[in-house]
Amino acid sequence: MDRLNLIQRYVGGDGKPPKLDRLGGTSWERTKKKVKAALSEMVKEILDLYAERKVFKGFAFPPLDQFYREFEAAFEYEETPDQTKAIEEVMKGMDQSTPMDRLICGDVGYGKTEVAIRAAYRTVMSGKQVAVLVPTTVLAQQHHQTFRDRFKAYPVVIEVLSRFKNRGSRRTSSNALERARSTW
Repeated sequence: MDRLNLIQRYVGGDGKPPKLDRLGGTSWERTKKKVKAALSEMVKEILDLYAERKVFKGFAFPPLDQFYREFEAAFEYEETPDQTKAIEEVMKGMDQSTPMDRLICGDVGYGKTEVAIRAAYRTVMSGKQVAVLVPTTVLAQQHHQTFRDRFKAYPVVIEVLSRFKNRGSRRTSSNALERARSTW
């Protein structure tokens, strides 16, 4: 009772109280039907997309070679068993001529970036481009430095694009990438 003043009416994000359904009413049943219909439509779209992707002819990367093995050996840490498994699965997926979907999950410091770096190495050495999307500008800078360190002995152009880059820097980066692409 001494904290009764802390209890207050719930107000939604729009500043209005939420709409409540009555017990035995029909609005909850209507809402559930709408959600089920929307989910069914979403599932159909996803299944259609995957069916299209199965028949789509993609790019099968060349087999791993001694140069990849040298790049792999230059990694300064010992791979964890999970990291090794993730790398092997990504490499197997890159062997296929069907588009690959992969989601690499792990806690901070468990080697997700190295998985991406190895896939990027194989990609760029096959004459393709790579884009790595990250959620923050800080992570973009960290990955930029990590990729530069790992690729410093290779003829690979690595640039970062973030909100901290002004228009002139973005144009310079874009021109450098175009020049590099034209030499391949």
